[in-house]
Amino acid sequence: MESPKKLRIALDAMGGDCAPEREIAGAVKALESSNNKFDIVLIGDEQAIRQQLTLQRAEKYSFSIVHTSQVITMGDSPTAALKQKKDSSLAVGMHLHKEGKVDAVVSAGNTGAVLSAATLILGRVNGVSRPTIGTFIPAEHGSTLLVDAGANVDCRAQHLYEFAVMGSIYVQLLLKKARPAVGLLNVGEEKSKGTEAVREAHKLLSESNLNFIGNVEGRDILKSTADVVVCDGFVGNVI
Repeated sequence: MESPKKLRIALDAMGGDCAPEREIAGAVKALESSNNKFDIVLIGDEQAIRQQLTLQRAEKYSFSIVHTSQVITMGDSPTAALKQKKDSSLAVGMHLHKEGKVDAVVSAGNTGAVLSAATLILGRVNGVSRPTIGTFIPAEHGSTLLVDAGANVDCRAQHLYEFAVMGSIYVQLLLKKARPAVGLLNVGEEKSKGTEAVREAHKLLSESNLNFIGNVEGRDILKSTADVVVCDGFVGNVI
């Protein structure tokens, strides 16, 4: 029987604080803990990457390296940076994904740039108006997935509905839960409360085939009341 192909992951080695030291350390730890389960492509300044691989004694692992000459910094304007820095580690990683040369892209860099790069280079999934950020928050029983955790400050009801659908699918596949409980973050449990967008989202979710349990409040995130808690990116980022 043919063994399954390894997952190919492109790692933005220049994104985030203390790059590429922390990125290389994370890549090594991922391979150690998974028994070399992945193929990791390190993207960025080749000289700096090789120096870190030597310092961290990572020669026993077979990393691929794709050299790039530019870096999108935390202070760069996301969309402008993508236009001006086409040879950045982030942009090149996204193009590798688009071309099917890797299966995933990981970056700890400029969040807005990651979001913009994914949207502009990879495109949206059919039926999804906006991408979102999901963050697992430790709770009484396991963890709660919070979406949106900061990608979209202003959201319409349709966006919140789509976040709920994506969050439910994600938890279903990742945590193997057949029907994840979905809650809508609000200032009270009553369906009449909240902004117009939240009230309309409540209606959409109530009419969906999701396991929607209604409105939840902030404390419910930590109480494991729902597997997925949905809110706009402004509230999610504050949380």
